[in-house]
Amino acid sequence: MTVGISNSLAGADAPPRAAGTPRAVFAVVACSVFVANLDLFIVNVALPAMGGSFGGSTLGSLSWVLNAYAIVFAALLVAAGRFADRVGHKPVFLAGLAVFTLASVACAASPGVPALVAARVVQAAGAAMLMPTSLALLLATTPAERRAHAVRMWASIGGIAASLGPVAGGLLVEAGWRWVFLVNVPVGIAAVVAGVRVLPTGAGRERDRGALPDLLGAALLTAAVAVLALGLVKSGDWGWTDDRTLISLAAAVLAAVGFLIRSARHPAPIVTLPLFRIRAFSAASAGLTLFSIAFAAALLGAILWVQDVWGWSAVRTGFAVAPGPLVVPPIALRIGPVVARFGAGLVALAGSVAMAGGALWWAAALDVRSGYAAAFLPGWILIGVGVGLTVPVLTGAAAATVPPAQFATGSALTAMGRQIGSVLGVAVLVSVLGTPHGPRVAEAFRHGWYAVAIAAVLSAIGVLPLVRRRRG
Repeated sequence: MTVGISNSLAGADAPPRAAGTPRAVFAVVACSVFVANLDLFIVNVALPAMGGSFGGSTLGSLSWVLNAYAIVFAALLVAAGRFADRVGHKPVFLAGLAVFTLASVACAASPGVPALVAARVVQAAGAAMLMPTSLALLLATTPAERRAHAVRMWASIGGIAASLGPVAGGLLVEAGWRWVFLVNVPVGIAAVVAGVRVLPTGAGRERDRGALPDLLGAALLTAAVAVLALGLVKSGDWGWTDDRTLISLAAAVLAAVGFLIRSARHPAPIVTLPLFRIRAFSAASAGLTLFSIAFAAALLGAILWVQDVWGWSAVRTGFAVAPGPLVVPPIALRIGPVVARFGAGLVALAGSVAMAGGALWWAAALDVRSGYAAAFLPGWILIGVGVGLTVPVLTGAAAATVPPAQFATGSALTAMGRQIGSVLGVAVLVSVLGTPHGPRVAEAFRHGWYAVAIAAVLSAIGVLPLVRRRRG
């Protein structure tokens, strides 16, 4: 599969002129992608502190600090990618980084949950502009024979952020949860200044002068995911047969149908439906989305268990959660030969099985009185192994099918699926947990771990076409 990715990416246009070296471009891109990914993991750790600061807000309301970001990020990723393919990757990347940095300041200054959610929406818009263009800029300055490795390096940045995020978040929360957003500011300013000098000036320009992206389609996608998440999050309070829950779910279906109709008819849709006729791309995208449901639920569940059930501090929680993500970068950076020998499908299948195994370990071993090393850590390490085997491999498998002129759009499409998966994972976990008390806490979390395992098994099923394709 490594060879397949390289061959696919080799057809790209010659790298445009850059003011800096490929290493300098990678440094700017890596720093920007790092803070965008770091933000997610830091915010997870900070949620309990936010709840205390904002008068004991419920988990359901606080979940929108995560979900509002992920929903807007998902809805705008492809639109931003298409816009970047049209006007140039460098200006869109720098604008997105500036918006993300300014919105981080607004998040830190928020007086309450509604203002924080609104600032997170703006922050997500900036992240949606910089993420797809970051990979496009990196590939534009990378020799053809090194592009497969560049994709894995780019994907591994998220794993590095995940490994450092919990610890950094715990330390920052001790000084005040607002610092989890302020930490983005100096990095963002430095990356903008450096990016003006070193990023390639011609990347993406003149490649796509077609119709403007389908903004109505983006709005329909936002509505579909948002009302679906609302119905799932509030189902515990409202009840599954309550009119409000049923209306939310029905509205999600209607918005999704409208979105698919728009995507089929619009000249520049948010989702290029014919791309999903390619079995490798559709299997990799489906596997990534389902795996993201499992991982988002597992990550939030792990943090809530350690902080709320065991009563650990934010710093101690950060160190407790760090070992799982720490195993991701070494696996992601060394998985190439394994993928080349066994195929992306088989490796991703093993990763999904590891994720399911970690969740089932927790279901069997975790209890209010259980120990960290014997009960929590083995399952979390298995989940980290699953992430390392699945996310970078499926990202690379999907990238192998994307036409070179649409690098930004293609990477945005797979990232969109991951973000939608994250929204659903958080919503499902919140729905399953509800507001348990006393002896029911362990039982509620056990149901949450089962939900993680089910999503991981579905991810394994989703990547089976890649295994059959390899064997055929």
